[in-house]
Amino acid sequence: MHGFETVLALLVGVTFLALLARRLDIPTPAVLVAGGLLVALVPGLPAVQFDPQLVFLVFIPPLLYRASLLASYRDVRANLRPILLLGVGHVLFVTAVVAWVAHLAVPGLPWAPAFALGAVVSPPDVAAATAFLRRLALPRRLVTILEGESMVNDAAAIVAYRVAVAAAVTGTFSFIHTGLRFLLVGAGGIVVGLAVGWLLGAVRRHIHDPEVENTISLLTGYAAYLPAERLGVSGILAVVATGLYLGRVGPRIVAADTRVQNDGMWNVVVFVLEGLIFIITGLALRPILGSLTGQFARHLAWGAVLVSLTVIVARIV
Repeated sequence: MHGFETVLALLVGVTFLALLARRLDIPTPAVLVAGGLLVALVPGLPAVQFDPQLVFLVFIPPLLYRASLLASYRDVRANLRPILLLGVGHVLFVTAVVAWVAHLAVPGLPWAPAFALGAVVSPPDVAAATAFLRRLALPRRLVTILEGESMVNDAAAIVAYRVAVAAAVTGTFSFIHTGLRFLLVGAGGIVVGLAVGWLLGAVRRHIHDPEVENTISLLTGYAAYLPAERLGVSGILAVVATGLYLGRVGPRIVAADTRVQNDGMWNVVVFVLEGLIFIITGLALRPILGSLTGQFARHLAWGAVLVSLTVIVARIV
């Protein structure tokens, strides 16, 4: 019962803070994170614990699928070069720069853990990017590039992180092997995503029930992500590939009234999931801040400042 009450309280908090943000004309993600942090710092309240892997699994596939479903395949293809340069090339560049700085700043830090650190901090948050972009009146091409980047940068960073962790565990690190592994995992994710998209598209051609089709739409992100991860390839790229494929063929296989219902359903789902992500981010800071004491806190603060400055400078470059 405690878990249900926690989720219910979070949903009430998301609704209230979202209304407050819109009334004050402040970006909703910032208000939700700040609200979660303030609640977490209230004395006497029990700490709310979340499994990071579970949070990622529950929230990211549907949000990423919806973003890729709405993306224009034609616009993405026309701007594929800048999208890949920002979403993959720039993320790997930031990862390498952070790894180099960390390797120099921390005596004895091997390359593999340094690259793992760089991969963790290199990508911008996909949910935050999507939420902020909706508030800005930007040119269509720029929005396409930024949204496309936000769909692939997490995949690039996660693949880089996994390769770096594997190298740290095995004790061997090769730039050539790392690059080949990165390409294999990424390409495999795209292949799995296209296969899932084709299969679900073939199934939905023969279904003419809005409730069933909307349920399938809700589960599609997981249908692409989980098999890809099980096969050891990129689940995020699988979700993106599935979304882009179904977004292109959707108007030909899904009735107009079903698409209208689907849009309304997804608007609510995205609002709830994004709101929960941001408020959970604020709540998660409490145990982190509580563990910072003495010399460890000073070293961690210095390291955080150094890494943050490195990321900022690398992004500007």
